[in-house]
Amino acid sequence: MSSRSHLLNDRTAEHYRRSLHDGVERVAEKLAGAGQPFTGVTPAELAPTVSAVDLEQPLGTAREALDELERVYLRDAVYFHHPRYLAHLNCPVVIPAVLGEAVLTAINSSLDTWDQSAGGTLIERRLVEWTAHRIGFGRAADGIFTSGGSQSNLQALLLAREETCRLVRKNSETSLSTPQILPKLRILTSECSHFSIEKSAVLLGLGPEAVIPVACDERRRMRADALAEQLARCEREGHTVMAVVATAGTTDFGSIDPLPDIADLCAATGVWLHVDAAYGCGLLTSRRRRALLTGIERADSVTVDYHKSFFQPVSSSAVLVRDKDTLRHVTYHADYLNPTHSVEKGLPNQVDKSIQTTRRFDALKLWMTLRVMGADAVGELFDEVVDRAADAWELLDADDRFEVVVTPELSTLVFRYVPAGGPDVSGTGQALTDQANLHARDALFASGEAIVAGTVVDGRHHLKFTLLNPETSLADIATVLDLIAGHAARYLDAHTPALSAAQA
Repeated sequence: MSSRSHLLNDRTAEHYRRSLHDGVERVAEKLAGAGQPFTGVTPAELAPTVSAVDLEQPLGTAREALDELERVYLRDAVYFHHPRYLAHLNCPVVIPAVLGEAVLTAINSSLDTWDQSAGGTLIERRLVEWTAHRIGFGRAADGIFTSGGSQSNLQALLLAREETCRLVRKNSETSLSTPQILPKLRILTSECSHFSIEKSAVLLGLGPEAVIPVACDERRRMRADALAEQLARCEREGHTVMAVVATAGTTDFGSIDPLPDIADLCAATGVWLHVDAAYGCGLLTSRRRRALLTGIERADSVTVDYHKSFFQPVSSSAVLVRDKDTLRHVTYHADYLNPTHSVEKGLPNQVDKSIQTTRRFDALKLWMTLRVMGADAVGELFDEVVDRAADAWELLDADDRFEVVVTPELSTLVFRYVPAGGPDVSGTGQALTDQANLHARDALFASGEAIVAGTVVDGRHHLKFTLLNPETSLADIATVLDLIAGHAARYLDAHTPALSAAQA
């Protein structure tokens, strides 16, 4: 078979059809036959199989490559669609979006300029407009699709930095350069916010010390009074707050910061408000819980991750801004790509709004989802997992084997196995309970029967359920809790004699 026969074009359409059919059949078999979310394979076990593949010797046919792929990937993949995958913010995907993925990959449009995408540009712009309307932004809003929440947060903070520097220069009696301004810039964000805020600060030349964590309440939400104190302290110390980042759905707890109160403080001080709604954006389509996002419409910028609570394949995210003029801070012109005369012609070049150049047509997945299912159906799916988390909290709260940190606002539960009779509050006892929880998570992962996440709360190791699968039942959750308790109890039984001897 010649090299050209592998190119997708008018002459190879039938080859394309057969190859994709074989691939779809293989994946469908795996989805239908996945009895648990994971096989429990270890890196040491799988690495030799992958390393043994001779990449200099092609197999020749898609079917042979799929057979090999079964051994190196499909057999041991982590399957998010399984109801006992309860770990991270990974969702099962809806079929219309998968169809969109197949189409966009084959056509391979690049969304940077009109002459590489045509209708794709208009579809993305329409979806940005739709999302901005759902947020509550006015007609001046705009935005761009990104690779994920971290990139969306980075771009939002870049815009905030540039707007703040512009205002500082405007209001300064002396001419200040950006390098002179940067050391004084600060970002205020919840102590429970996403790590990408600090990473963005480093990438923007501010350093991690520029990010000031704001204390949270018992529900792990940013305290408005603590934010007010930090704003006042920054002013006293001669620092300029370039942005306040509120979170609508923290990664660990699903907590939603008090957006109206935070918006009031930002409006009073003239500070850019960014809302990281990467997780909580699913509420934009909820008919029952949309009010949880009240205040988001007052943000200057918003991050949404469709590949979390909109049930889209990775990647599918966007950053939205209330004022489209602020996107000029990422606009650069290149004669070979988007020359200035293209603006005069009114060509809609999306690269003018993005920190990326070549960019996938990820918007098509959301377009197909809305055109087949509709927004209400997406909202119903997200409401289901939030309902399930509320039921699971009641299950955990009534179970003496566990202590749960907070009542969930969204679909995340953070909890901890405790020994019979309650946790030993001594340092040694707490450390042993920590190890029992860590062991339970590792043992469960090694078995492949279920996957849960972990985190640290107030210095102690906890476990975490992140529910994003409407197929996960309360019975599934109860079964996983029994498995966790069994692993943890056996660990404690094995190590308690040593603890008793040490205490004696």
